[in-house]
Amino acid sequence: MMKFRRTAFLIAGVLLVTGCTTGQQSAQNREGQSGFVSGNGNVSVFAKGDRKPAPTLSGDTLDGKKWTLSDQLGKVVVLNVWGSWCPPCRQEAPDFVKAAEELGTSVQFVGLNTRDLDPAPARRFQQEFKVPYPSIYDPSGKAVLRFRGQISPKAIPTTLVIDKEGKVAARAIAPITKDTLLGMVKDAG
Repeated sequence: MMKFRRTAFLIAGVLLVTGCTTGQQSAQNREGQSGFVSGNGNVSVFAKGDRKPAPTLSGDTLDGKKWTLSDQLGKVVVLNVWGSWCPPCRQEAPDFVKAAEELGTSVQFVGLNTRDLDPAPARRFQQEFKVPYPSIYDPSGKAVLRFRGQISPKAIPTTLVIDKEGKVAARAIAPITKDTLLGMVKDAG
């Protein structure tokens, strides 16, 4: 019984320490990168030589139009994987809208709506937050699976910044703020 209590105490202590630390540190001096603050290792920026190509991505958007990643070559693309059922997605949505408005047409934003089996809640989400950019409707998660090794299908929300050459320049596996997103875009340049 005493051994069990010690083990439980140690596990609780580890969870408390890891769950309560912000782990935030500036990325300004790492490999010349600047512009964002990473938290708990959830944001990664990849040096140009280490970037991997984004997979083929295309599909129908929630408003019924076709969207293809390859049509965006020459532009930085922000890809946000989200679901209407996801509380952290709701948390970060206003920051994505502000970032998209601030960056304008210099950056292409696109959502990848996953696991909403009915498109109606996803459309309501976009209306509620006044999302100004398209979202590919991916109820089965097949499009997310194309990003195997770059996105975990269980890590929602996830954001990728894809550089002008179609390579993944940055990744956030957590909800992020406008400032973090703007920094990721700047570093992708």
